[in-house]
Amino acid sequence: MNIINIEHISKVYGEKTIYEDASFGIQQGDKIGIVGINGTGKSTLLRMTAGEEVPDTGKIIRQNGLKIGYIRQNPFFPEDADIRTYAFRGDPEADWRVESALMELGITDFEQKLKHLSGGQKRRVALARTLAEESDVLLLDEPTNHLDEGMIRWLEEYLRDYRGTLLMVTHDRYFLDRVTNRILEISHGKLYGYEADYSGFLELKAAREEMELASERKRRSILRMELEWAKRGCRARSTKQRARLERLETLKNGSSPAVDRTVELDSAETRMGRKTIELHHVSKSFGKIKILEDYSYIVLRNQRLGIIGPNGCGKSTVMKMLAGIISPDAGQIEVGETIRIGYLAQEEQHMDDSQRVIDYVKDIAEYITTREGKISASALLERFLFTPDMQYAPIGKLSGGEKRRLYLLGVLAENANVLLLDEAGNNLDIPTLTILEDYLNSFSGIVIAVSHDRYFLDNVVDRILELDGEGHVTQYEGGYTEYLEAKKGRKPEALREDGAFPERTAGRTGSEKPSENTAESQEKKGRDWKKDQPQKLKFSYKEQREYETIDEDIASLEEKIESIGRQIEANATNSVRLKELMEEQEKTQKVLEEKTERWVYLNDLADRIAKQE
Repeated sequence: MNIINIEHISKVYGEKTIYEDASFGIQQGDKIGIVGINGTGKSTLLRMTAGEEVPDTGKIIRQNGLKIGYIRQNPFFPEDADIRTYAFRGDPEADWRVESALMELGITDFEQKLKHLSGGQKRRVALARTLAEESDVLLLDEPTNHLDEGMIRWLEEYLRDYRGTLLMVTHDRYFLDRVTNRILEISHGKLYGYEADYSGFLELKAAREEMELASERKRRSILRMELEWAKRGCRARSTKQRARLERLETLKNGSSPAVDRTVELDSAETRMGRKTIELHHVSKSFGKIKILEDYSYIVLRNQRLGIIGPNGCGKSTVMKMLAGIISPDAGQIEVGETIRIGYLAQEEQHMDDSQRVIDYVKDIAEYITTREGKISASALLERFLFTPDMQYAPIGKLSGGEKRRLYLLGVLAENANVLLLDEAGNNLDIPTLTILEDYLNSFSGIVIAVSHDRYFLDNVVDRILELDGEGHVTQYEGGYTEYLEAKKGRKPEALREDGAFPERTAGRTGSEKPSENTAESQEKKGRDWKKDQPQKLKFSYKEQREYETIDEDIASLEEKIESIGRQIEANATNSVRLKELMEEQEKTQKVLEEKTERWVYLNDLADRIAKQE
C-alpha cells in the first residue's frame, strides 16, 4: 500500500523545468535511493515530500498521521543552543537513543555550543536527533557527508535494520547498494522507478535506454516505410487509409528519447621531473592531537594515494601541508621544480555570487590545454554541462552541486601534474563522479585523495595511508577493499627505507605479473586480435531475397485486409461467414505485424551495411 503518492507534479524555477507531469508511489518499508545529475531536482523532491515546498501543478498525497523525519544538506540551528538543549527531549528513552547515536557519530561533549562546531559536526548532531525520533519516514539528503568510514558502516547497519520507509539522496554507491531496495531516477523532468539496489539499477537503466533507442529506431524505420507508401499514392477516402495517414502524422511528430549529457574531461600530459614531493621527518600537531610525528615519505611518479582515517585525525591538514598552505611544526616538505599542484579543498571555496560563471574560469585561464589542443573557457564550460545561458548567469544562481562542479573545473583547468583532492565527491552527482574516476585513471601525474567514498577509493587509488590521530601512519597496498582485508588480518607490505613501498607499474595490482614477450604470446595475441575484429555486416542470400520482395508482400497483406473488411461489411447478417472472416482478418493482421517487424529489421540492417561501405 502506498503511503505517499506523487501525482503528476510539475515544477519550474525561472526558465528551467525541474519536473514535468511526474508521478511516483512510495510504499511502506521502501528504502529508496534517489539518483540523477546535479540540478535535476533531487533535493527539491525531498523538500516537496517533506511538505516544505509545493509543486506548481499536481499534488503529493501523504497518509494521515505520517511522521516524517528530514535531514537537509544544510540543517537550520537555533542561536546560542548547545548540543543537549538542541538534541535531547527530556524523555529518558528518547534521550538514550540520541546519546547512543551521538556517541556512534563521534560527538561526546554534549555541553558544547552549536556555533562552535564545524559544519560536519553540526550535521552529525542533526542526524542523531532525527534518527532518534523514530519517524515513519526518513528523508535524508547526503547523509554520509562528513562521516568517516566507521560512522558510515554504523549508519548502513542502522538503516538496514530500520523498519520505516527511507527516501535518500546520496552519491555513495556502496551505501546505495547495501541499504536500498529501490532506486528512483530523476531524468529530464520524469521519475523512473527500479525495483533494485544500485548495481541492479545500472543494468535496468541500460536495458531501459536500449529499449527506448530500439523503439526510436523502429519508429524511424516505420516512418520511412509509411512515407514510401504515401509517395506511392493513397486513397484518402478509405477509412483504413485515413487511419494510416493519421498514424504517419503521429510518427512524424514523435520525439526521440532524451539522453543525459555527461561531463567530458580531458587533460594534456605535462612534464614531471625526477623529484616530486618528499616529506622528511615531518611532525605536526594541533593541541593534543598529533597528526604526524617524525614522518617521512617520497611520493612516486604517477602514484595514486588515498588518505583515510577518523574525523579529526588531520587528513585535511596533511593536504594543506602538501599544498603549501600551512607549514609543518618540524621537518621539511620538498616539492620538485617541475611540480604544479592543483588543490581541491573540502571546504566550499568562497565564490563571488555576482560574478559570471564564464568570468570565474577566464580568471584562471582564457584557454585550456587538452590532448586535442587549446580550447576556450566557454568550450570547457560546455564540456562540464554549463550551457551558454548558465555561463553568462551569476554564480549565485547555481545549485550547490553545480558550484562544486565549477570549482572542480577550475582546479583541472590549471593543467596541474599533481592533484590534491579533499573529499572531491562532496555535492557531486554520481555520473560526474564516474567521469572524474575515469579521468583520474588516465591522468598523467600524481593523485592524492582524501575520501570517505569507498567506491571512489576502490576505483582510483592503489595505495592507502591511514592516519590514526596519534601521529602514526599505516600504509596498505591496493584500494579500500584490500585495506579492509588487510585490517582483518593481513599485515601491511614492508616499506623501503625512504618510507615508500617498492615501486609498482601503475594500474597493476601486486599479484599480477607482466606478460612475457615471447613468440608464443605474440602468436596468441594475433589470434585474439583477429577473433576480436568486428565481422563485416552483409545480407544472407535469404535475407537479400526477402529484402527485395518485402514491400510487395506488405502491400498485398494490406490489400487483403482491406478486402476482408469489405466482405465483413457485406456479411454482417451471416454469423457463420462473419466468424470465418473475423478469424481470417485476425490471422492476416498478425502476419502483417510480423512482416512489418521484419521490414524494420531488414531496413535497419541495410542502413548499417551502407554505412560501413
